[in-house]
Amino acid sequence: MISIRLWLTALLNYLLVSAGWFPTYSRVEATFHRPNIVLILADDLDVAIGGMIPLKKTKKLIGEAGISFTNAYVASPLCCPSRASILTGKYPHNHMVVNNTLEGNCSSPAWQKRHEPNTFPALLSRHAQYQTFFAGKYLNEYGNSEAGGIDHVPPGWDHWFGLEKNSKYYNYTLSVNGKARKHGENYSKDYLTDVLANASLNFLEYKSSSRPFFLMISTPAPHSPWTAAPQYEKSFAGVRAPREANFDVHGKGKHWLIRQARTPMSNSSVQFLDDVYRRRWQTLLSVDDLVEKLVQHLDTSGELQNTYIFFTSDNGYHTGQFSLPVDKRQLYEFDIKVPLLVRGPGIKPNQTCQMLVANIDLGPTIMDIAGHSVNPTQMDGMSFLPLMSGQGNNVTWRTDVLLEYNGEGGDVGDPSCPVLGPGVSQCFPDCVCEDASNNTYTCVRTLAEGANLQYCEFEDSELFVEVYNLTADPFQLINIAKTIDQEVLEKMNRRTIMLQTCSGLSCRTPGVFKPRYRSDARFVLNSNHPRARELLQSLK
Repeated sequence: MISIRLWLTALLNYLLVSAGWFPTYSRVEATFHRPNIVLILADDLDVAIGGMIPLKKTKKLIGEAGISFTNAYVASPLCCPSRASILTGKYPHNHMVVNNTLEGNCSSPAWQKRHEPNTFPALLSRHAQYQTFFAGKYLNEYGNSEAGGIDHVPPGWDHWFGLEKNSKYYNYTLSVNGKARKHGENYSKDYLTDVLANASLNFLEYKSSSRPFFLMISTPAPHSPWTAAPQYEKSFAGVRAPREANFDVHGKGKHWLIRQARTPMSNSSVQFLDDVYRRRWQTLLSVDDLVEKLVQHLDTSGELQNTYIFFTSDNGYHTGQFSLPVDKRQLYEFDIKVPLLVRGPGIKPNQTCQMLVANIDLGPTIMDIAGHSVNPTQMDGMSFLPLMSGQGNNVTWRTDVLLEYNGEGGDVGDPSCPVLGPGVSQCFPDCVCEDASNNTYTCVRTLAEGANLQYCEFEDSELFVEVYNLTADPFQLINIAKTIDQEVLEKMNRRTIMLQTCSGLSCRTPGVFKPRYRSDARFVLNSNHPRARELLQSLK
């Protein structure tokens, strides 16, 4: 027999809903049934060249306890554009953050006005009554005096613990709810990864128990300057960067920026990148500790079973591939593919998913978990919640994702490398430059039955094209743009234009290798976009 207390609670909820006090659910349901959500974001963590190897606790506590996505990609292989895509669920051509500078819209006043109010954390707070907490690196230019300084707290965050500008481990400033807090170089007080861990645990200890929470932790590791905690400074002695098929080989058939790299690399460059590789691993051990502390706290508090935990990165990294010393920014798997591990309610342990997902899908997925539809948000991504909960056979999933990058480089060349001319940047002492103003490209990464391809177009005087069959050539050594079937090439060109001009629902249309694919001009929303006009003309 139902108890008098439960009967009265049900009657009260019915009366409140009927009176219009709650939209479609009762506060009792909101409090006790909606799951908590944690997003842990690493900085520059690759998956293609062994970045996950040191993270044994993370793999056990999240990956083995849930699902690992083996084909997770970023919308742009650079910190600020990628983080903007995570927060908005949109491709760079829609959020317009193109690089790590204020001029490139990174945490600019325009970004703050147009996009920050509509990030998924702001929507969680505004529409789903989640209490929210952020700790760590936000966007590279956050805290810039020309964009509100550290007084600015992005909308939607109840508790803000944001790092001023780019990743550091010591000697940095945090904005704690808009107030400056400076840190020095005392390990026990200032090591940033540990500071973020402690702040997050403190939030979990004192948060409200009447509302679900969203917690985002954005670690500095393994980004430069690659400063390990003292207890890990001697770890991985003898480890060096992997010598796989694309290590220290010439970028034959590739864009000029890749071809300019010196092959073989100098001994000093190889020694440098091996040292970087090892130091990156050392910094990750503190991230592993953070994950362990977080999971243990949630377990002890009884909240773990009702909490989704996501672990991923903003982009990948390379150390010596195609003789490029160390960086990201390139279109290859090592820079654009990232780890993605998730555990949570309804996710069976030890699952692996090979479906194609992207960082623009994180926002839609988290909104879906919170019970909020993605369609009103105009996000470009898709919720992969059905893939995690075993309902993948009931959804039509994509076969391709878009990759966009705008190269950085000024009108003046590097004075130490005059032979390369103007427009280059991120140059090493031996005149190997990692970026250039015409290193501007758009790619479509396709993964379908019988097709594992990458098609890329450069916006330069050559209109250079790179195409790779990753089934036959997983290390992307051979550009097949001149030998691939011309019909496939034309379809991929049209698909690139369509995705480059898409928005919202039109970004989720079937790919070239779906039976019902058509180059339908109706999906090109902005007919004034030069690429859209090109497509419309080709379809006449």
